Amino acid sequence: QVQLVESGGGLVQAGGSLRLSCAASGGTFSDYGMGWFRQAPGKEREFVAAISWDGTSPKYEDSVLGRFIISRVNADNTLFLQMNSLEPGDTAVYYCAARKRPLGSTSLTSYDYWGQGTQVTVSS
Repeated sequence: QVQLVESGGGLVQAGGSLRLSCAASGGTFSDYGMGWFRQAPGKEREFVAAISWDGTSPKYEDSVLGRFIISRVNADNTLFLQMNSLEPGDTAVYYCAARKRPLGSTSLTSYDYWGQGTQVTVSS
């Protein structure tokens, strides 16, 4: 059983940056493909970024490509999402997720474990 705890959310002005972290415990972190998802009020949860067990093969949703960077440090059991050039449309609760497969995935339903989420609010 893997536990995931996100941190690093907050309020930022448009054009600013935030770095989200996801601390994992209760399993072997390098066994899992990892992903970031987000959910805005009144909308479905959507894919943001994913990464494979060894930090390769990153995948990004089109609207964040070139602005967000996903990374991981297996020795520290931590997943990151560096978010730059933030826009009001990025406002959402951000969730990290783990799947019992080596590659990350864009599919929400393919993930086995979820964190509780961290709020990101971007003001215009």
